[in-house]
Amino acid sequence: MPSIGVRTAAALGCVLVAATACGTGHATAPRRVAASPSGPAASPSQEIATVRGARIDVFRTPRGGAPWKTLTSPNSYGAPRVFRVSGVRDGWLDVYLPLRPNGVRGWIRASDVSLSRTTLRLSISERALRFTVHDGDRVLRTGPVATGTGGTPTPTGRFFVTELVQPADPGGPYGAYAFGLSGYSPTLTRFAGGPGQIAVHGTNAPGRLGSRASHGCVRVANTDVTWMARHLPLGTPVDILP
Repeated sequence: MPSIGVRTAAALGCVLVAATACGTGHATAPRRVAASPSGPAASPSQEIATVRGARIDVFRTPRGGAPWKTLTSPNSYGAPRVFRVSGVRDGWLDVYLPLRPNGVRGWIRASDVSLSRTTLRLSISERALRFTVHDGDRVLRTGPVATGTGGTPTPTGRFFVTELVQPADPGGPYGAYAFGLSGYSPTLTRFAGGPGQIAVHGTNAPGRLGSRASHGCVRVANTDVTWMARHLPLGTPVDILP
């Protein structure tokens, strides 16, 4: 199992655990964690694009021209900028973007990124209120989750891990670790000073797992999120199913 490199997060405009659409409580400053997958990748796998420079231009089509968006790397939480790759065409990559609306995609130049692959993926079932970590077709881990309530639902769709942070208080409402995701709350445009980004994080209320209890984030047991922190790399696909 690989070691986890941890460093104190820089002063952020809004720390992940305070800015996501999560449970109530006062967050303390987190540490950013660099997570890496365990073991070699094998097919079938998902390509992950990691930005090489300090910024990357995103285009609406694979024809160049004026950029549609420009994103910085590291991102605002101090993590390397990564993307989940949807397709490839003539030196261009069709990627999922960590922007509203959820599921939006854009084109980036393949020469601007480094490509890696992972066979790992995280799926979350809203109906069953369970998560499952897969390695290809093999189930590695599964467990209960708490998702959003009726007024603040957890969005469904295709997402990916954008950052991993370690709250200073592992006994707090965000638990031992929090994974930022590329998606956003469908009902909250602002939450605790942030843009309503969703996350998968631990909890200090394990009795609420198996229910709909959050502001849109996905809560898991601290033992489960700690295991994920040791295994899931940035860019890991996260599919939230109805």
